[in-house]
Order: sequence, then C-alpha cells, then structure tokens
Amino acid sequence: MKRVLPIVLLGLALAGGLAYGVRSHRLEPPAAEGPVTSVPPATSAPGGDTTDQRVIPGERVGPVTPQTSRADLAAIYGEAALRDSDIDMGEGFTEAGTVVNPGSDHQFAVVWQDATRRDRPSLVRDFGPAWRTPEGLGIGVTYATVKAALGDFQIYGFAWDYGGTIDLKGSQLEHYDNQLMLRMPPAEGAADAHQQAYETVMGDALFDGDHPALGQLDLSVHEMVVYFDPAP
Repeated sequence: MKRVLPIVLLGLALAGGLAYGVRSHRLEPPAAEGPVTSVPPATSAPGGDTTDQRVIPGERVGPVTPQTSRADLAAIYGEAALRDSDIDMGEGFTEAGTVVNPGSDHQFAVVWQDATRRDRPSLVRDFGPAWRTPEGLGIGVTYATVKAALGDFQIYGFAWDYGGTIDLKGSQLEHYDNQLMLRMPPAEGAADAHQQAYETVMGDALFDGDHPALGQLDLSVHEMVVYFDPAP
C-alpha cells in the first residue's frame, strides 16, 4: 500500500492517492499532553507489554512492530480487545485493518499491507490520547507543545483536504519525515471567532509554524499516523 505524506500532497491528490493520510474524525482531542515518562520497553510479540504506550515512528507502536501479525495482536492484547474493520482513510477510501481497544484512550488501528494475510502492518492510525512519541507528541497536544518539540517547522494552510498537516522537513524532528504525520486543525469555533487570522493561513500553501495567526486558532493535534519501515 502506498504512503501519502505532506511533501507530495497535491500531486498524490490529483493522482487519486489522497486516501492514505487524511483525517479520520474518529477521536475527539483530549486535554492531556506532555512527554511520556517511566514507560517500560516493549517486548517482542507474542507476549508483548500492553502497558507500553510509547510510539517510535517507523519502528513500533508499543509492542507492535513491522513484523506484528493479526495473530500476534490477539496474543498480546487478547481477542476480545480486537475488532477487524475497514479503516477509513478519507475521501471514501478504506483499507483492511484491526482496531485495538476500540473506544478507549488506548485505542489504535493497524492497517494491513495484505487484507487476506494480515501478517504485516503498513501503518497505524486512529490513536487514543494515551499514546505519545518520546517528544510528548500525540492526540490532543497543543500548538505550544508541538512548537517546543519541532522548533522551526511549516504547516499546510487550512480549508482543504490536507489542511493543518505539519511538514517535518527542516524541523528538529526531520528524522521522522516519511514515518510520522500530524495534523492540527483549529479548535471548534476558533475560525469564526478569529476569521481574519484564519483566512490569513488558508489554502494549499506552507506557512511558518510561528506565524502569528496560528496562535489565535487554538490548534491541537487531532490526527496522528505512524508509518512503518518495511519489515526485513
């Protein structure tokens, strides 16, 4: 399955590939934020550590790695914690996946490379608020937290398919480029309350992360997608 990342957003949209990085709207952003502390290391599946909420883009989501199969998920989390489902990828596209701990703060959805075999994950998305990168990034973290983690960065303007997508190139987390996608939309009502600021940062263009208009829109991370490196 092909990845779609912010550096090729418009070209892939024209080619009909915009399904693989679009916001799912499944989770409401929580209030919690900040770095993960005292997280135990993941163990290999089966028998992985279900208390591990650490996300290492490109490498693992807790105990889930590029080698984790559907059977491994059942061994780690238990069959009762799994729900096989077509995962919404945006624009009417879906992919075969498995949701773990659905409806909880610990939720995440694995999208499989092969819908029949389900033996290798392609990406993970639809995270609950419990999940964090080592830098403290995850669902619900604020614009200020993102700025502190990324330093200088750029973000795509709002009011189009990829509005609010962060471009990691040139940031302090450039090493996650092609492995992590984050989107920060304005809070509900913020665009209306600060219409002039919102209109300043609209459209298919990149804006500096310290643009003064962004600070007025109460941004927070509403979508996180982790892409796995190919399994060896």
